[in-house]
Amino acid sequence: MKKTFLLAALFFSGVTLTAQSKDEQMFKEIYKSSLTNSKCYSWLDHLSNNIGSRLSGSENAQKAVLYTKAQLETLGLDKVYLQEVMVPKWVRGEKETAYIMDNKAKTSVPICALGGSIATSKNGLAAEVIEVQTIAELNTLGDKIKGKIVFFNRPMEQELIETFKSYGGCVDQRYAGAKEAAKFGAVGTIVRSMNLRLDDFPHTGNQSYGDLPESKYIPTAAISTNGAELLSKSLKSNSKLKFYFKQSCKQMEDVLSYNVIGELKGSEHPEKIIVVGGHLDSWDLADGSHDDGAGVVQSMEAVNIFKNLGYKPKNTIRVVLFMNEENGGKGGKKYEEVAQLNKENHIFALESDSGGFTPRGFNFESDDANFKRIEGWKNLFEPYLIHSFTKGHGGSDIDALTSKKIVKAGLKPDSQRYFDYHHAANDTFDAINKRELELGAATMASLLYLIDQNGIIE
Repeated sequence: MKKTFLLAALFFSGVTLTAQSKDEQMFKEIYKSSLTNSKCYSWLDHLSNNIGSRLSGSENAQKAVLYTKAQLETLGLDKVYLQEVMVPKWVRGEKETAYIMDNKAKTSVPICALGGSIATSKNGLAAEVIEVQTIAELNTLGDKIKGKIVFFNRPMEQELIETFKSYGGCVDQRYAGAKEAAKFGAVGTIVRSMNLRLDDFPHTGNQSYGDLPESKYIPTAAISTNGAELLSKSLKSNSKLKFYFKQSCKQMEDVLSYNVIGELKGSEHPEKIIVVGGHLDSWDLADGSHDDGAGVVQSMEAVNIFKNLGYKPKNTIRVVLFMNEENGGKGGKKYEEVAQLNKENHIFALESDSGGFTPRGFNFESDDANFKRIEGWKNLFEPYLIHSFTKGHGGSDIDALTSKKIVKAGLKPDSQRYFDYHHAANDTFDAINKRELELGAATMASLLYLIDQNGIIE
């Protein structure tokens, strides 16, 4: 009996080692393909330098749709198509101007309108300033706010290693600051940029007036971190100084746009769908190379790697380039709506939307059984210095996606420099490192391969 058990144990051990060896070899081939035969860097070069910024509803966003569809069609996928989606159209208008009015001195500071904001009057807006750190503090000031510009000056927490936690700890002032300040009669809001360093780049981003009537909307803008420091210091010397800013942005009617979708049909379980994607739109201040041009081309490269290696997936692998993540999330919602209508079964979704820096691991939205199983693959990634497998948010575009049983993941690159560029005018192609971008694509393809080979625990 003991001999039989020992033989069985040796047999299964051999099977496991053979599978491990097979996976290790596939990883080597995936990384080699990405580092020596990748198209993602040249794709991003075109998106960034030939097309440029791709705000939803813009002419450039449509150019990006047509370009990425055409590139996917060259890869020999089983299917490439566009999925219609209505998206917001917000136009920035003329470059914003702002200055601190301290007695007779006027000091210019860099600002940019926040997405969805209304314009100031044609002559601009000037008022006294009241500085706050939080919305909770704002709520204690009551009538002191009326007729003033509220200056939200809570910085990202420097001591946090996970910079997305630092971002999450202060982004509420950008998203909801104008709405909350307007309730107390503020005439405008200025928000410190979500940035860990001191520089002169204001960082835009979406904001919402919530359920306020349009008559209560007030203009809102981001100020650079250097500008915020100067304004705060000036207020300490003269609490009666005024701040002036002028912007001409406008919200238009929604327009037709598209998600771009390419598909490799599964050879064994075509009805089971694995999604990989990023968002095709960007903010309008720059070309959005990190946010999220990198995620778009890495997702395209993942299926390109499989085609280059002649890998035939068991399950259907679908690359989805979502439209309108930045100011509405309509692309992700439309994709889920159509998936439900077609009764599709998604078992896994992977998103890249954290920049094109060196990959460090993944965040997983998963039950304990699937997470434990995925953790068992960690040793395959460690030779590539991929160490971090944690439970966390997969991504905004795949957030809406539901199925009977689904695991979601987000690529987790090194994030220490990400917020230097996020939503700012310096998020340009020259900030991208070719090798880091390709390593990220290979890391995504490797995880997709393992999920495809092993499925999920349903």
